[in-house]
Amino acid sequence: MSHLILTTNDRAESTLRQTRLANVVLGFYPRFVWTKLPSEERLLMGLERRSEKHSNPGDHWLSDACPDALDGFGTRDIGLFELCAKFDTIEIWVDPRPNDQLVLVWLLDLLRPHREITTKLSLVHADDRIADYAPESIAKWKLPAFKVTESHLVMASRAWKAYRAETPESCFDLLMTDLAILPRLRSALIAVLEELPDSVTGLGATEMDILDFVNDGHTDPRRVTEAWWIRDVFDEDGARDALLELGAHSVPAVLFGDPAFNNEDRYFGRSEWKVTLTELGRSIFAREDDMWRHNPIKRWWGGTELTNERLWRWDRETRSLVKP
Repeated sequence: MSHLILTTNDRAESTLRQTRLANVVLGFYPRFVWTKLPSEERLLMGLERRSEKHSNPGDHWLSDACPDALDGFGTRDIGLFELCAKFDTIEIWVDPRPNDQLVLVWLLDLLRPHREITTKLSLVHADDRIADYAPESIAKWKLPAFKVTESHLVMASRAWKAYRAETPESCFDLLMTDLAILPRLRSALIAVLEELPDSVTGLGATEMDILDFVNDGHTDPRRVTEAWWIRDVFDEDGARDALLELGAHSVPAVLFGDPAFNNEDRYFGRSEWKVTLTELGRSIFAREDDMWRHNPIKRWWGGTELTNERLWRWDRETRSLVKP
């Protein structure tokens, strides 16, 4: 029996490959949080057999795969559907983090029309980040593998469509439905909704965590960006982008560096500088001012473009969506 494991991030892929639980372990690495979503056409193209269309680094889903990742099952030019056809059983191992849950619903929605694949597909839901454990420990786990049913596929398609919608309303409405068939999806959607601009401060939850770190006395930008670990919605690049927006791209600035947030050396320890809250930063942290009263916003949340004129917000007190 040939067995394929698919994972929802690169670190889980690396860890699971060392367990030897499957003939082949491969991961998907798209970031669907704090960025404009790729078009459905571009996402699908990335999963096709490699061709002249995949001319840029990262265009093909196996661009970063290990050279021997597919030993005995093809080359790194193969497409996803072609590869899945080679295996008797397929499992998707899913981390609980919000981006991983979004990758899951994207994958299930993508595979839904391919019954020859979905009939041999199962889901393994990890309670924690897979990469935080040693491979030999994971090899002994007894996590259940849930056979994918039409109900899984329908719910995933609904969630993916909602996240890609032009407003966050469909995602918020999903919270009023039974999401138990995808057990980590509800908490993931709540975490992502909390990253919408706050109804008072205009900042998302992770951005407020960054201000909290600075207010607590942390001045090293590398330490400050570690605030993303609290919620695990962003990745390191997203946290660094948030830090830049609060500093160099905010006029007046919310955070102040010495002398500015525009030198890459400072992020890699080649230059010393400190982060402090500005007067505006202190006012926002105290929930006495609004970031977007002073600044223009042009940001994407799923399929929703946020601008000053079309600014969807999150009310943390009532845990509800606030329309523009």
